[in-house]
Order: sequence, then structure tokens, then C-alpha cells
Amino acid sequence: MPVEFPVPARGAALPALTGAGPGEFTEAWLANRRLSAHTRDAYRRDVAGWLAWCAARELNPLRANFLDVNSYGRQLEDPTARGGRPLSPATVARKLSALSSWYDFLVKLRAVDANPVSGADRPHVDRDHSATVGLTPEEVDALLAAADADTGPAAARNRAAVALLADLGLRVGELVSLDVTDLGAERGHRSVRFVGKGGKPRRRALTPSTTYAVDAYLAERAAAQGVTVPELTGPLLVATTGTRLDRHSVFRLVRRLARAAGLPAWAQLSPHSLRHAFATTARAEGVPLEDVQDAMGHADPRTTRRYDRDRHNLDRDPAYVIWAARARRRG
Repeated sequence: MPVEFPVPARGAALPALTGAGPGEFTEAWLANRRLSAHTRDAYRRDVAGWLAWCAARELNPLRANFLDVNSYGRQLEDPTARGGRPLSPATVARKLSALSSWYDFLVKLRAVDANPVSGADRPHVDRDHSATVGLTPEEVDALLAAADADTGPAAARNRAAVALLADLGLRVGELVSLDVTDLGAERGHRSVRFVGKGGKPRRRALTPSTTYAVDAYLAERAAAQGVTVPELTGPLLVATTGTRLDRHSVFRLVRRLARAAGLPAWAQLSPHSLRHAFATTARAEGVPLEDVQDAMGHADPRTTRRYDRDRHNLDRDPAYVIWAARARRRG
């Protein structure tokens, strides 16, 4: 018979977890970490996938060892086991990383003696490479132009969404989580506040073009509801039904506009492509790495460097700077 685990009780205190099943542990683990709603859902799915794999094999996950984790990882990488859809090494590594964090939590609670993922064989991930399809500055301009030319009842909202992605390099989860009340003004800047990855509170400045797009959208939305802009509440970006715009709609929007703009790789683009373009363009324009890192909310500058698609361009070789400085001294 498959192993069955009780449904987690939300809000349960950690001391009450003695003798609890993996489901309760998962909710307690997530509640113990500062995570965005999107990351929380992703981690929950990652652990649920492992628990389902264990249940199918009548394996108690609290008694699993590194050999079991290795078998699970191999299945994730095997296209025949997934209906011809293998996961990338980065995705498998992410799933195992979430699982390792879950087991670390269980070790601290003394629910297990050791973390079985720590001894497992994780796939190698090239930290200097990203599978996301990037965009050149000219392609971003074309995408924004397509948004400006867009028509229909959601055109103003679409322009605001794409402007926020392009000018701020937001993650799609950060974009769709924005509320009207997150907009503000600080020391002469129009700004937006939000919770970034890892539950970190963030704030960014809005460019004049993004401010114009957002204000135009809110003015149109307020007029349609028969209220003033200050009276608007709820999500910043809403669907035609009035509910919060979801990430899947933003994916479809980016690809539709990219296709309208005539971008060759439109079918492979995603909102994250605009995030990569933000980092690449900022670095190419001379923005210091640490400023780009702060703007993107990266804990590690190596992550920011990976987003910079132009980092290996020979035009940026520091040898030229050294040579030019030497030439000035001799001049």
C-alpha cells in the first residue's frame, strides 16, 4: 500500500510537530522561512514531487538515504521516465536544493538523524551559463514599440506591465504581486515597493516612461470604475475579470508582443528575457556591477554576472583601458 501522510494543519506550533508526518513538516518549514508566495509554492511542489515518488515506492521519506535521492534525481533527468520531457540540470539541482533545505529543517527538529541529500550526487550546473533567451537593446525597443502600438481593452495595462519588466528588470512573480498601494514617491522619485526573492523588502525607482505608462493605465482603469485614481485598491495589474493578473498571462503577453515585433526567437522568450536584457544593458552602459546586483536583488554578484550576456564581449576587455591610460601618460 502507498505511504499516506496526514494533511498539514496550518498554523501548528513547532512543538506540536512531534510525531507529525512530512506534510506538516513541509508547512512548518515554509512558515519558518521568509519567502515570496511564488517561491513558497515552488518549494511546496518540489517537496510534494519527492513525497509522491516515495509513496509510489512505499518508501518512508523520513527513512530515505542518499541512494534513494540519487535514484529520484536520475528519474528527473530521464526523458523516458517523464514522457520525453527531461528536466535541465539547473532545474534538477534546484529541486534537490529545496529538498535539502527541507531535510535540514527536519534534522534541526530531530525528525531525522541526517540529511540524505547532502550525500547525493547532484547534477553539475554551469554557473556561467543561463538557458534563458536574451534580448538585445534594439529588440527590447522593438518589443516596447509593439506594446505602444497594441490595441484593445487591455492595451494600457500591457504597456505598463512590459515597461515595468523592461525598465526595472523585475521577476515575473514580483510584477504580478504588486498592489496599487506599493506605488509611492520618495525624495523626488516615483517609486515602487515590493517583496523580492527570499522575502526581502525591495524598492525601485520608476523611470519617466514607466511612470507615464503606469499612470495612463491607472487613469483609464479608474475612469472605467467611476472612481478617482487615489481610490483604486487591490492588485496593480488586473485581468479583464478584475482579478490579479497571473504569471502565465504575462508569459503569453511577452511572446505575443515579441511576435508582433518580428523578433525571430519570439516563441522562446519569457518575461525573464527582459530581466536578462536589463542586466546586460546596464553593464554595457557602464553601471557598476554592485549597483546592478542591488537593483536585481541578487545576494551573490556571480548571479548578476551570469545575467550579463555581454560580459565576454572583447569590446569590454580591460586591456584596452590599460592601454589607453598608458597612451595618455606617454602623450
